Parts: sequence; C-alpha cells; structure tokens
Amino acid sequence: MKSKITILAIVLSCLSCQKATPPPKINTFYKEVITADDRKVITPEEAKTYHVNTDNKYEYRTGTSGRYEYNYDIKGVNIKGDSVSGNINIEGKYGAGILMFDSIDDIEIKAEWIDHGKLKAVDKNGNEYYLKVE
Repeated sequence: MKSKITILAIVLSCLSCQKATPPPKINTFYKEVITADDRKVITPEEAKTYHVNTDNKYEYRTGTSGRYEYNYDIKGVNIKGDSVSGNINIEGKYGAGILMFDSIDDIEIKAEWIDHGKLKAVDKNGNEYYLKVE
C-alpha cells in the first residue's frame, strides 16, 4: 500500500511541474496599456471605427464590440478637496489621461472605474483623485 501511495505521489508531482503554454499573442491595433498620450491622437486604424453618440457621456469611442476605447471629459477633486478637470481614455476598467489645475502644469494620471460614472485616479507621485465623467 505504501509503495502505491509513493508512486501516486511521484506521478502527481511530475504532472504538476509541467509548464503551461502561454496563449498566442494576437496582433491588434489596441495598445495593451493606455497612456495619457493616447488621447492626443487618433490613429488611422482607430479613425476607421471612430464613433460619436451625443446620448452618452463619452466624447467619442473607437474600436470594435468588446474592445472599445472611450474618451471622456472628467472633473473631480484631489484628497485636499481642490477641484480638478481633464480628459481621459478608458478601455474596459482602466485608463489614463491628463488633469489640469489652474496654477500647476498638466498631471498625467492612471484611473479605474469604481462605480457607474465614477473613477479613482492616481498620479506618478501617488496623489489620489476622485473623478466623475461630465
């Protein structure tokens, strides 16, 4: 009985050591990570799917079903309560954009949805912002 358990343990350990093959890379015109600069230029590929819908809050949308990238005007506050506004691109739950203050240069942010129409963003210094789409 002990030898059967030992053999079974060896077989199971060999099976668990096999490396999983990563899925193949799919070539697409979408970037894996959205950056703040993405909102500045619409590429020729994105222009093919450019869409404006005045009923929704986004400024424009590019992409195809399930892979849309949206552009929003945003406003909100930082942790101190100072008002901020800006523009952001979002694909899925995450995105990046620019915030503008009255007396400070533009600030690049990375953001994620936290509720319907609401975002939490962080700049490179770790400062947090709570935003909503306009």
